[in-house]
Amino acid sequence: MLTDPLAPYTPHTAPGIAAATTDLTKVYGSGDTRVVALDRVTIGFREGEFTAIMGPSGCGKSTLMHCAAGLDSPTSGSVRIGTTELGTLGDRQLTQLRRDRVGFVFQAFNLLPTLTALENITLPLAIAGRRPDRQWLDRVVSMVGLSQRLDHRPAQLSGGQQQRVAVARALASRPAIVFGDEPTGNLDSRAGAEVLGFLRDSVRELGRTVVMVTHDPVAAGFADRVVFLSDGRLVDEMTRPTPDRVLDVMLRLSGGSSEAAACTD
Repeated sequence: MLTDPLAPYTPHTAPGIAAATTDLTKVYGSGDTRVVALDRVTIGFREGEFTAIMGPSGCGKSTLMHCAAGLDSPTSGSVRIGTTELGTLGDRQLTQLRRDRVGFVFQAFNLLPTLTALENITLPLAIAGRRPDRQWLDRVVSMVGLSQRLDHRPAQLSGGQQQRVAVARALASRPAIVFGDEPTGNLDSRAGAEVLGFLRDSVRELGRTVVMVTHDPVAAGFADRVVFLSDGRLVDEMTRPTPDRVLDVMLRLSGGSSEAAACTD
């Protein structure tokens, strides 16, 4: 029986796994233009863990994240969030599941310029007709250091502060899992480190699950686990990563070129 996507998320219905893919395949085009972006990828993202997805340019890491988050549909295979198989959902149910159980942080901040920081943070809840849990919201805002900036509009905030707003927005609905696609790509190293620290704290202090696509070994060093893709397949995994160890794997996968290792999808 399909889990009701309207029901509140209960992480313990699928102990240990917040999201998973099984034999996930994604193919673009056909004939001479056919490209296999993902080739039978099976992976689980454990609850309360920060996972980074890495690999050379064009390896499929962003495609994996988009399929796992329900932003794109696989050619074959299955994706589930909690106990819900995404392939069994209609468009309306899938939209509601993404809204209620999934948070997103992208490279672009995607803030509305006419709204204050607080209004941007709570916008998805307002659209859904839901009131924020004030205690949870205060905790999230405090964690990302925005308590004194809530009445500021995006133009009054630095890039790092805008991405903090985006992180708080992703966490405001208490999602089961947060997906980040190059979330520090538009930030300098200091602001990027702050945002990565907040994502890590959301795992350690708030009990969230975070999955992040990145090309940066330093960013990956904030994660608990790094999984590596090459040519659409999972080829390696690392726990307790350090930037140097991650870079070594990236150099090997990209043929030894540090320039190639730094490319993005």
